[in-house]
Amino acid sequence: MTDAFAPVPPPPTQAVILAGGRGTRLGPLTDATPKPMLELHGRPFLDYLFEQLAGQGFARALVLTGYLGHVIRDHFGAEAHGLKLTYVDSPVETDTGLRLAEARAAIDEAALLMYCDNYWPMAIAPMWQQFCAAGVDAQMTVYANDDGYTRSNLIVDAQGRITCYDKTREAAGLNGVDIGYLLFRRDVLDHLPAGNVSFERAVFPALVATGRLGAFVSGHRYYSIGRPARLDATERFLARRPAVLLDRDGVLNERVGRGEYVTNWQQWQWRPGVREALARLHAAGYRSIVVTNQAGIARDAMSEAELDAIHAQMRQEVRASGGDIAAIYHCPHHWDDGCDCRKPAPGMLFQAQRDFDLELPRTWFIGDDDRDGEAAAAAGCRFAAVTADKDMAAWVDEILAADAGNAGLQQREASLG
Repeated sequence: MTDAFAPVPPPPTQAVILAGGRGTRLGPLTDATPKPMLELHGRPFLDYLFEQLAGQGFARALVLTGYLGHVIRDHFGAEAHGLKLTYVDSPVETDTGLRLAEARAAIDEAALLMYCDNYWPMAIAPMWQQFCAAGVDAQMTVYANDDGYTRSNLIVDAQGRITCYDKTREAAGLNGVDIGYLLFRRDVLDHLPAGNVSFERAVFPALVATGRLGAFVSGHRYYSIGRPARLDATERFLARRPAVLLDRDGVLNERVGRGEYVTNWQQWQWRPGVREALARLHAAGYRSIVVTNQAGIARDAMSEAELDAIHAQMRQEVRASGGDIAAIYHCPHHWDDGCDCRKPAPGMLFQAQRDFDLELPRTWFIGDDDRDGEAAAAAGCRFAAVTADKDMAAWVDEILAADAGNAGLQQREASLG
């Protein structure tokens, strides 16, 4: 471990992107197009990665090309989204370890290593802070895979270290998936033997053996173009249809007494302007998604059926006002049950993310207490706090105005090239 009080150095400004593979699983789509150049919404997938890196403060990207590498170089040239691009090309048969070894002289002392076919909503600041605090040589970004999205290939222990990395995905106790976004020190390349070897197979087990491979674990799903079955979800995700997550009590309806619950529709009282605000969101193309703690079920104050009846009436009145509630997630557990869905835990937010292919850092969560704010922070959402001076309707107007302004700016930038 490093000194907890030592200043954290600035994060790296260089990303290294492995982009040389043949992409055989995507044939015939990749017969004449390298995998990272497959288009989604009129843009190569790689362009989304460059945009993300520039938005996170990276200045440079080193792209390790192979199969049809000239297509990538000819399209992007020396710059994308303000990101300076350089390339190291190798034959298509070159494995990842040899590609990195050949590019070593161009790699910074610390850098971010990415796969060209995965997208995950990176926030570099907390990743780098954890990397520095842990004092490891490399830190892999790991999808928690609680939903069994794919087969796990590693084990993360309680201290956040990776204790097993298994490319065969056959070891017992695997509990996460390597999705790239690897922070690493250049010296880890010392573990590479001579020859055409896999970086993952050669370096990760060596780091595991010395306890020098950390994990940054995320419950936010990653998106991939690595195989055909993933393309539709990635297309939906990158469409970036907006959504707003909403707490219920204190945001949509008036709270009842402390420790009490709305147990029937007669007790429901809409907060001012809420239905009209939901109609404005719907008209603007936003999905409104409710996430609410309802411990009254565990405390026998009401049943699931009674809660469903309240929500059915709530949705009916919203629709009658021109709005729509796309989904409602509720936690029925007691305060002390230790579940992962009761806020401030982010479980319901991650479930909504998976069900609707949301990009949570672009998504607002409107809530009214500290638990909502903590859940938003844990999920990486933008948080809007309802207060006595600023209600849900006021936040909706602000969100719509801000997003409209951002969209206009992006259109102007696109028109200028």
